[in-house]
Amino acid sequence: MQHKAPRRTRERILELSLRLFNEFGEPNITTTVIAEELNISPGNLYYHFRNKDDIVNSLFAQFEAEISRMLAVPADRRPNMHDVWMYLHLSFELVWRYRFFYRDLSDLLSRNRKLELHFKQILAHKTKVAQQLCLGLRDDQALVATDMEIDGLANNIVVVATYWLSYEYVRNPRQYTEQEVMADALARGCYQVLSLIGPYLRGETREVFEKLTAENLKKLR
Repeated sequence: MQHKAPRRTRERILELSLRLFNEFGEPNITTTVIAEELNISPGNLYYHFRNKDDIVNSLFAQFEAEISRMLAVPADRRPNMHDVWMYLHLSFELVWRYRFFYRDLSDLLSRNRKLELHFKQILAHKTKVAQQLCLGLRDDQALVATDMEIDGLANNIVVVATYWLSYEYVRNPRQYTEQEVMADALARGCYQVLSLIGPYLRGETREVFEKLTAENLKKLR
């Protein structure tokens, strides 16, 4: 039991910090607030984390591990439109779970060199996966685009997916933490990314695209 208690306190600190950062923004939350919310002393918190940046870096390590597991194309077959759809939804769900990174991105990167370097790697990885998905569709003659167009498309996909929640926050800052409102925002984000791909699709894949986007739009309130 003596070995488990410190780990449990550390987990509670991370869980609460993530919730507070997501709800109120990382710049507005201090280690004092976190300690008070957990009903522990500041010294107990500092036993597990040296400062707030240490908490942020630990949360980012969790995020990085999750996104690394998610960012993969099928190894045994060519990707299809359903793979693209699933990739987008999982991406947006993960962004939502760690949304403070995206909402406060510029501020965080400007003062955290480690975060800056690792986030660049994540963006590069996302772009590579988007390229691989598009190339796979092209190899299957489901997408018609040049290499240059695919490069541009992959970058646009990553830009929209990365900054979509910031855009939604500007549109509805007072409703940003409401789950139902943001479920619609995430669905709109998926549609916006798919709309970038749509003009390049052909044949059956185009039909699947139209069906998926129609179903997605019906769910919006």
